[in-house]
Amino acid sequence: MSDDHAAHAISAYGSAITTTPNLDRIADGGMRFDACFCTNSICAPSRAAILTGTYNHVNGVTTLDTPLDNRSTTFPALLRGAGYQTALFGKWHLGHGPAHDPVGFDTWRVLPGQGHYHDPVMLAAGGEVIERGGYVTDLITDDCIDWLAGRDRTRPFALLCHHKAPHRTWEPDGRRRPYLDADIAAPPTMFDDHATRSAVVRAVRMGLGELLPHRDLGGAVPEGLDAEAELRWRYQQFITRYLHVVASLDENIGRLLDALDAEGVADDTIVVYTSDQGFFLGDHGWFDKRLMYEESLRMPLLVRYPRLVREGSVCKDIVVNVDLAPTFLDLAGVEAPATMQGRSAAPLLRGEHPADWPTSMYYRYWMHRDGAHRTPAHYGVRTHRHKLICFYNDPLGQPGANGPADPVEWELYDLVADPSETTNIIATPEGRAVADDLYDELCRWQADVADEADPSARLPS
Repeated sequence: MSDDHAAHAISAYGSAITTTPNLDRIADGGMRFDACFCTNSICAPSRAAILTGTYNHVNGVTTLDTPLDNRSTTFPALLRGAGYQTALFGKWHLGHGPAHDPVGFDTWRVLPGQGHYHDPVMLAAGGEVIERGGYVTDLITDDCIDWLAGRDRTRPFALLCHHKAPHRTWEPDGRRRPYLDADIAAPPTMFDDHATRSAVVRAVRMGLGELLPHRDLGGAVPEGLDAEAELRWRYQQFITRYLHVVASLDENIGRLLDALDAEGVADDTIVVYTSDQGFFLGDHGWFDKRLMYEESLRMPLLVRYPRLVREGSVCKDIVVNVDLAPTFLDLAGVEAPATMQGRSAAPLLRGEHPADWPTSMYYRYWMHRDGAHRTPAHYGVRTHRHKLICFYNDPLGQPGANGPADPVEWELYDLVADPSETTNIIATPEGRAVADDLYDELCRWQADVADEADPSARLPS
């Protein structure tokens, strides 16, 4: 798993701006999921959902400041209890200390918090602090390969290789990659005017203009640029750094795939690649994630398992991050506990299409107007055709952290007619009937997962 890796920065997903040959090896040898989504597009909550198979109001990790209670039931602990040898290397980001350190692993070595790209410190069991020299993506991969080589070959294994990359601040490894030297095409929506979006969305601080020149862009903005030219310069600096970090990630994924080949276990190993959420790559003029728009909502999900999954297959059924834990347990022959709210996607991997498979998904972002990005709290529902979002702006009846509560705002998008989500159709006559149906679906989801709706968030009559 990586951090903030957008599906549209993977060539297996048709990226127009980069190539990722090793990620493509996973897709070519297995299944690409085209409708995999997170249920809360922010790092710690998504990671908790993946580990526990539960929504964030259940596992308690609703924000970046709510760590995971390590007494929670997780799929690695269940696999370990079933005889698997388990290991975790890389990013944890779910808290530290006796109540929050990783559990369910025979071996773990993780970054404190976000960690550093160069010469990182890492933490291990027993409070051990390890100073490392080198580039973090290389080091995490080294640890994984070394552990594979030293494992007990008589027992099955579950190895979690959790990269920091390509999380901000996008510090490249220093290796030259000529294909990134030329200008990179800007996304078609980079100059989106947000005319029909909610007021709280227009107020977010995620525009490319918010990137810090020396921290995020590698230097000061050149003098004499007009507004459009500066935005284009900022995009080039940002996207080049981001893609250099992705290139290192892809190369190291290739090293790990090669190690499986060398160990002679590739045919019997389920290889899964995902990211904790997507990322805006200049889309709508933004960077970061959090919002329920497609670039942020969509997670890459590639699964290779030669004994089960047909090569080069594509799944268009909706899958969400809470489905991953029960899927892994199902594939390993371990029963998922009833407390897990996700559903095993193993039938989809076999090429089946269950008649009762969900045709919609539920999303909730909790960090109302956080200090850095001012992103509003919201929830919503997405089907294959439409998306309804409620910016309730007043979490559960309490005033916002930055002043009085704002009115509830709604958005509706037709993902077929408007795949870039540039036109909110909630106020149109044709949109109203759709919104009524989706509101019912939203309420159904909230009842099904036992999430508490904001009492003021009612669709206007």
